Amino acid sequence: MSFGDAPIALRRAVTGRERIVIRRARGTDIADVGRLAGLADRPEPSVPLLLAESDGALVAAISIRTGELVSDPFVASDDVVALLRLRADQLDAAA
Repeated sequence: MSFGDAPIALRRAVTGRERIVIRRARGTDIADVGRLAGLADRPEPSVPLLLAESDGALVAAISIRTGELVSDPFVASDDVVALLRLRADQLDAAA
């Protein structure tokens, strides 16, 4: 399926993003990662973590060590998760 074939609500959510940030998690992010894991009903990924934010809101976190991932089940985030996985793979290859 091409992006043009995706449901219109999904296309609007993805193309309406103003800013996507991929960054390393800090100690102050742990509570937000816990909230995200709770929303997804999954365990928190192991540290160290990379985070993905969309327009200032945390939407996904991935463990750099294990690849465990959690994402907000209420946000269309497949595009952001793909970028997050790509960056994690880049860091792993550089290590």
